Amino acid sequence: MTLKTNWADMVNPTVRDIPPSGIRRFFDLVTEVKGVISLGVGEPDFVTPWHIREACLYSLEKGYTMYTSNHGMLELREEIARDIHNTYKVNYNPRNEILITTGVSEGLDLAMRTLLCRGDEVLIPEPSYVSYAPCATLAGGKPVYLKTSVENGFQLTADLVEKAITPRTKVLLLSYPNNPTGATIDRKHLLEIAEIAVARNLIVVSDEIYDKLTYVGEHTCVSSLPGMRERTILLNGFSKAYAMTGWRAGYAAGNSDFISAMTKIHQYTMLCAPITAQIAALEALRNGRSEMRKMIAQFNRRRRLVMDALREIGLPCFEPRGAFYAFPEISSAGLTSDEFAKQLLKEEKVLVVPGNAFGEQGEGFVRCAYAASEADLNEAFRRIGSFIKRRLGRRKVLTFTIGKPEQIPEQTREGLVVGSSQ
Repeated sequence: MTLKTNWADMVNPTVRDIPPSGIRRFFDLVTEVKGVISLGVGEPDFVTPWHIREACLYSLEKGYTMYTSNHGMLELREEIARDIHNTYKVNYNPRNEILITTGVSEGLDLAMRTLLCRGDEVLIPEPSYVSYAPCATLAGGKPVYLKTSVENGFQLTADLVEKAITPRTKVLLLSYPNNPTGATIDRKHLLEIAEIAVARNLIVVSDEIYDKLTYVGEHTCVSSLPGMRERTILLNGFSKAYAMTGWRAGYAAGNSDFISAMTKIHQYTMLCAPITAQIAALEALRNGRSEMRKMIAQFNRRRRLVMDALREIGLPCFEPRGAFYAFPEISSAGLTSDEFAKQLLKEEKVLVVPGNAFGEQGEGFVRCAYAASEADLNEAFRRIGSFIKRRLGRRKVLTFTIGKPEQIPEQTREGLVVGSSQ
């Protein structure tokens, strides 16, 4: 007699109960619709600069196709340590305090699994990137959400942190500039939060992948604050500032005990980041700043375009200060975030991500990535304007155009098929 097996019952309940990414759900819908303009992709529309690709082609010709150290190429770790010191005046030993990871996503997973025991609480400001809570849960931790709001620019405050701390609180996860809101955080607020972290013995995991994409003010590296270097795991990488999303190159920097523990997990699950991606990262750090600055200038230009367009349409929006996302309020349309995104896709073929994909605090908002060409942005917001006009019964004619183009990087992704979970 053959027993009938329900294979779903064989899946780890923790994994089974985690919902699929709200971002991926909408990308799957796009595959069924032709002519869509995507404002959902969390990656630059620029191709990785040629000199970076050329360095990798040359390395392949020379036969660099082998494993590296589990920690990653020492040459790359030394360059990262130099870059952190030059930018933020924080010193890390490249031999035992920096680990090359397969993107920041792996670094986040390693940090959570290294730090959390079952039942430990992780404080996560919300709205937040979709991976944070699941990674904490998969590591045995318990996500605790700190509800930021548009009224204070989606900035985390010391008061929110203090009120959420319990005897089980172990980790505070920070992510500024923020995905999905584009918010940054003032140094004053960070100093107050750092004081609490020190006083309450919290470990901070700081995802600073968008640090270079700061348009208003200056970015403050968390580990540069008094008392924070030893209790912070700094996560960063090359995907956003250098247009290298598909290469999967990132790093973690922290005290040697944390990095040693993270490397144990890394060596058994990933072994090492791909050598070609590491060579690309090395070339980016050494010679990529000029192209990076051009791309950032273009993102800033698009940021202003998007804000002008949203004002013209009549959708209120907190002005993003970093990253490449706008997070407009859409409640005036009389729709939930999910309904707005689905109907906009169906009626106007524009993809945005519903705000509730980033937590309950995102309800009433949608995320629009302005990592798209100016032509696509113009057309997308023309369509969004038409959609809003129909919803509100307005007859205002929406007109907005971009001025004379500035110098842009050598090549964009127009015409390429791309996708992202970011």
